[in-house]
Amino acid sequence: MNQLKGIARRLLVARHFLPDFSDAALSEASAARPALPSRSESIPDLCELLWVSIDNDASRDLDQLSVAESRPSGVTRVLVAIADVDSVVKRDSALDQHAQANTVTVYTAAATFPMLPERLSTDVTSLNEDERRLAVVIEFEVLVDGTLGKTDVYRAAVQSHAKLAYDSVAAWLEGAQPAPRRVDAAIAEQLRMQDRAAQALRRQRSQHGALSLQTAHAEPFFNGDQLIDLRSDMGNRAKELIEDFMVAANGVVARFLSQHGVPSLRRVLRSPERWARIAALARALGFSLPEEPDGAALAHFLREQREREPARFAELSLSIVKLLGRGEYAVDPPGVRVAGHFGLAAIDYAHSTAPNRRFADLITQRLIKAALDRAAAPYTLEQLATLANHCNEQEMNAAKVERQVGKSAGAQLLRARLHERFDGTVTGASEKGTWVRITHPAVEGKLVEGAQGLDVGDRVRVTLVSVDIEQGFIDFARAGVS
Repeated sequence: MNQLKGIARRLLVARHFLPDFSDAALSEASAARPALPSRSESIPDLCELLWVSIDNDASRDLDQLSVAESRPSGVTRVLVAIADVDSVVKRDSALDQHAQANTVTVYTAAATFPMLPERLSTDVTSLNEDERRLAVVIEFEVLVDGTLGKTDVYRAAVQSHAKLAYDSVAAWLEGAQPAPRRVDAAIAEQLRMQDRAAQALRRQRSQHGALSLQTAHAEPFFNGDQLIDLRSDMGNRAKELIEDFMVAANGVVARFLSQHGVPSLRRVLRSPERWARIAALARALGFSLPEEPDGAALAHFLREQREREPARFAELSLSIVKLLGRGEYAVDPPGVRVAGHFGLAAIDYAHSTAPNRRFADLITQRLIKAALDRAAAPYTLEQLATLANHCNEQEMNAAKVERQVGKSAGAQLLRARLHERFDGTVTGASEKGTWVRITHPAVEGKLVEGAQGLDVGDRVRVTLVSVDIEQGFIDFARAGVS
């Protein structure tokens, strides 16, 4: 394990990350206290509402809570509370400078490198169970057909009544397990109400071309300090619930800032350049897509494939994700419309729901507060453009570090399995090389022999020919090709 941690730190430094906090940042974190509303602030107290968090089992940096209320005519009022990180992490402080340098929390198979010190992200600024905290609340009505009614954004005091986990909530919602800890009758009805609202939102987005993809990332499993496996962490109903609420909340925030004449950082995903390959994958499965990118048609194809071949849908999803390309941040000046998000079928979309983990969300939180206070935006358009470019660059760097450490972890797991054969899926094909992902363990390697004629999405049988833990090399040869 120490070898992997050393590799992770080396890669972070090479990609211009700060793996360690400065003494000044640690001193600020040590002195920090949870932000609470002062007597002079007219901030509503919503602590009595049945707020809950739903996150990964091991997550301790809890950025959001949610609660729902039933309204007449089948309308559901949903409130999403976002941790008020800005009240503790002041702009241009040592903590802020570190967060701006890294821009994201980096999750590797060796260790997690948080954007903010753990004392902040898992305590002072985390929406922990039974702790009163300041939050930015994003409110929206979900109508019967899944469209949004009235929306609002404001600050409030909140308190989590239950820290819940995706897997146990999903199993309970689907009737496979008893209710998780802290889920009494009142919270059970609360979760069912949230689930119904989320499903209505999902149906509406799907009809407008939002893509329902079963994406997964490799989750490390340990026996003590010994890495024993990398397994695909798949989506489930509870993860979809939170995703649907976060998508809706981020859309509300983008429109809120626009309506108040405040510039914002938008999350955009442009029309895919490799649409022809996506169409070719669809044709191979008996489905015809238009010649030009069409989100609604692609969404319909994915829904059909999920129902027809659920066992292969994760492979197809991975291929589509690779072909869609990466999202990025772009500045949205007031009165000027930027590109939307192709995968979400959203015109207005801003990242705002994870300020403990993403610097772009902390920027957005400061912009929200300026709008609420009717004050000037805390960043100029030029500053936002610079920050957007930096966030894009560091996000790509973080993905490269996470992928490289994952390969080193995979090489460590596979070093005793040389010359074994595996079933895989092509995940990348370019002049730089062809890459294949296998599922047990969930790792990706380079196809060094027999790559001719393969493209993203093709299934292939491969033989493991070599590994290098330090370099993160996992080399395959196409089985039967010499």
